[in-house]
Amino acid sequence: QVQLVESGGGSVQSGGSLRLSCAASGYWGSTYCMGWFRLAPEKKREGVASVDSVGSTRYADSVKGRFTVSQDNAKNTLYLEMNSLNPEDTAMYYCAWRTAPLHGLTCARPEAYMYWGQGTQVTVSS
Repeated sequence: QVQLVESGGGSVQSGGSLRLSCAASGYWGSTYCMGWFRLAPEKKREGVASVDSVGSTRYADSVKGRFTVSQDNAKNTLYLEMNSLNPEDTAMYYCAWRTAPLHGLTCARPEAYMYWGQGTQVTVSS
């Protein structure tokens, strides 16, 4: 059973930066998708960034050029570097992993993921 724990959230001013971490425990096998999603009040869940089994990354248009997803396999940890933050980035951020082949699913979609963390809050003030 994979357990995911996010950290690194907080409150920053517009233009600031944060680095989120997602540490996995209970599993050291292959991962097929690792992703970051966010949920803000009165908004739909948004896929922020993802990385697949060959290291290909995908970003939401709203964060391209500002956010970077990366992984440290030795530490079993996924990161999200967030720069030039603005109030629209305020949300609860969740990481998610998939540990089985995709079978036609895509890492950009939340239904592809098998395990989810509890989330870390990011608040950006203007």
